[in-house]
Amino acid sequence: MRTSILPAAAFLIPLAAGVLVMAGGRLGRRFSQVVLVLASLATAAAGVAMARATIQGLVLTAWGNELRVDALSALLVVVIGGVGFLASVYAVGYVHQPGFETRVGVGRVERRVSIFYGLVLWFLATMVWGAVTNNIIMLWVAVEATTLTSGLLVAFFWDKRALEAGYKYLMLLTIGITFALVGCVLVYASGAATGVLVGREALLLSEVGRVAHRVPAGTAGLAVAFLIIGFGTKAGIAPFHPWLPDAHAEAPTPVSVLLSAVMIKMALYALVRTVGPFFPAWPQLTILIVALGTFTMVLGIVLALAQDDLKRLFAYSSVSQMGYVLVGVGLGTYLGSYGGLFHLLNHALIKALLFMCAGALIYATGRRRVSQLGGLSRTMPVTAACFLIGALALAGFPPFGAFWSKLTVYLALAQAGFWWAAVVAVITSLLTAVALVRPAFRVFWARPTAAAPDPGEVREVPAVLWVPMVTLAAACLLVGLVPQIAYPLLDRAADVLAVMGR
Repeated sequence: MRTSILPAAAFLIPLAAGVLVMAGGRLGRRFSQVVLVLASLATAAAGVAMARATIQGLVLTAWGNELRVDALSALLVVVIGGVGFLASVYAVGYVHQPGFETRVGVGRVERRVSIFYGLVLWFLATMVWGAVTNNIIMLWVAVEATTLTSGLLVAFFWDKRALEAGYKYLMLLTIGITFALVGCVLVYASGAATGVLVGREALLLSEVGRVAHRVPAGTAGLAVAFLIIGFGTKAGIAPFHPWLPDAHAEAPTPVSVLLSAVMIKMALYALVRTVGPFFPAWPQLTILIVALGTFTMVLGIVLALAQDDLKRLFAYSSVSQMGYVLVGVGLGTYLGSYGGLFHLLNHALIKALLFMCAGALIYATGRRRVSQLGGLSRTMPVTAACFLIGALALAGFPPFGAFWSKLTVYLALAQAGFWWAAVVAVITSLLTAVALVRPAFRVFWARPTAAAPDPGEVREVPAVLWVPMVTLAAACLLVGLVPQIAYPLLDRAADVLAVMGR
């Protein structure tokens, strides 16, 4: 272990930058944009630096082991920081769309923009804090803090639709996360009661594994149930997912990117960190997690098939894809953990790309329903290509990264004897192709409907919007063509989970 300032800097920088943006709103939009982009870039850089250290076998600590970063934590910070940086660049152009001023109120744009940027930075800070904390109660506090900051962003436009989505989001997640608090307290109290952990040691996530096998069966079962309900709700795991489509659909597009690409991953990380230590003593948990993950992937894609609204379609597909991540890490094996974490990385890239494509369509046409779009491939060629890449990648087509991560999950399920789950996962992937490729064709290559805008009057979005999209599309392809790029960090992170499960 090595003491380092990086774990603290990774979340304190965006936290302080958020305060600066809020306080310096009168300095103009340009000031807020520069602070937003630089702070998110610094967070990404801190994540990369921590990843390099953990690949070498180090564990970084700070504040007397209250903050602790191993390879699993570093992977999450890299995903949060990388996607957060691209979402921040995208947000710079997003606020210039014609409908933005209408929804926030004429004459209030400058002040509201600074609030928006500040909340985005605080959202990033709370997610990174959750990834680096080693305190089980502070982990819960960080997850709840992400709920508060993101809830304000979901309801940012403050009209009827946004307020309804924000209310539903905060109500359901607050109820769900209360279960997680009870579960965290039970884990702490049980650890302290064993007598093995003294004082604050019982609060440290890194020490839970030492006493998990000593916790009485009834207490352990109750704690795990509360944790699955609580953190599973935040992660969008079925049947605790009803908040997700409304929140993703009504939030500003950069926020939808962060919600789908990183926030639900951070909640799943919290679930793995708190429930994982109980796997060696209670192997039946594997069956429960695999069944829950399989149900999640099927329900999510069935609901996605029925959607006409692109953002709701992507939201439900996020539910489905989280099922793949859950079954992978839930197996407790190295192969399953590697596949689950690899798919977590791929899904973050793909879903950020797809939501940005949806935002580009809204920017250019003011519409987001498939039935109200068509024939846009000639006037929006960059968006069309990025959308198709995202659709094919999410369905698991080669040569994209998700092909390898899904294949790894299939093999891990078969290796563990869960052939039925592997078959369901393959069928779900085929349905994903139908759910995503069909609207891609209808929006960009099919003949426009009567409700669609004249394609000749539509123009491609500005570079500040399509550059992040092209970057993500290239990353999806690069990870598929050269998967060894991600191997060192994924290998170390999978080892962390595999050791936790033994």
